[in-house]
Amino acid sequence: MCLIQRESPSYNYLDGHPIRIKRLAIARRIVLTRKAKEEVSSSRFISDEVIESIVNAPRIEKTLRSSAAGRSERLYVLKGKTFGNLLVYTKGKIVRDAGEEMFYILISSKRAT
Repeated sequence: MCLIQRESPSYNYLDGHPIRIKRLAIARRIVLTRKAKEEVSSSRFISDEVIESIVNAPRIEKTLRSSAAGRSERLYVLKGKTFGNLLVYTKGKIVRDAGEEMFYILISSKRAT
């Protein structure tokens, strides 16, 4: 018999959202808004690096509440490194589109810090 004991993480999983966001990124169920696409292309990194940074993000840095069009939504800020060690800042939200969960990326850019 093999017993695996998981240590409790030192950070808050916020109802499993980091895991959900990472699974959506791995499954390529992400959508970049026009602004995020422009930022990605102007920063000279590719959407695969955005996925890498999401998967490598150790936690959600912060959760923001936004009221868009009269309804409240949660925005998640993640900071993670690509496999090439580039630190990327990503802000997005989890939405249901045509019955499927997607992670809409609103902003994704390199960080100087």
